[in-house]
Amino acid sequence: MCSTEFAELARRQADFEALDCKLLGLSVDSLYAHLAWAKALKELFGVHISFPILEDPSMSIARAYGMLKENAFDSATVRSTFFIDPHGIVRAITCYPYDVGRSVEEMLRLLRALRKVSSAAVMAPEGWDEGKPLLSLPLEQPGDASDWFCQYEGES
Repeated sequence: MCSTEFAELARRQADFEALDCKLLGLSVDSLYAHLAWAKALKELFGVHISFPILEDPSMSIARAYGMLKENAFDSATVRSTFFIDPHGIVRAITCYPYDVGRSVEEMLRLLRALRKVSSAAVMAPEGWDEGKPLLSLPLEQPGDASDWFCQYEGES
C-alpha cells in the first residue's frame, strides 16, 4: 500500500513544491531497506523518490508523534500524514488503516485549504478547493446564514 502512495507522491512532488511544501517520509525500516525500496519503486512504477525518507527502526519518532501506542510491536496498522507549518506547528493529521491507501489529491486539497485559511479571515467548508466559495468568520451577532458565505479570490 505504501509503495503506491510513495510512487504517487513522487509523481506529484512538483505540485507540493508549488505550494511551498516539502515532503518527508518516515519508515520503521532501515536505511538499506529504504535504498532497496526506492530502487524497486523505480523499477515497478518508473518514479524516482527524491524526497528524504527517515529511518525509525526503534519507532521512537512514530511514538513521539502519537502514530503508535507505547506498547505497539510494529507499525503495520497505521499510516499517518502530518501537515506541519513553517513555524513547526502541526496543522492537520490524517491517519489511515493499513489496507486503505491515502489520497495524494486529498493531501493537496487539504494543503491548499490550510494555506488559504492561514492567509485570510475565512473558513474552508467541506470539500473546499481553489476557486470555490469560502465561509466568512462568524459574526459576533449571528445574522442571516447567507452572511457567512463569501467569494475569496486572493492569492493562495
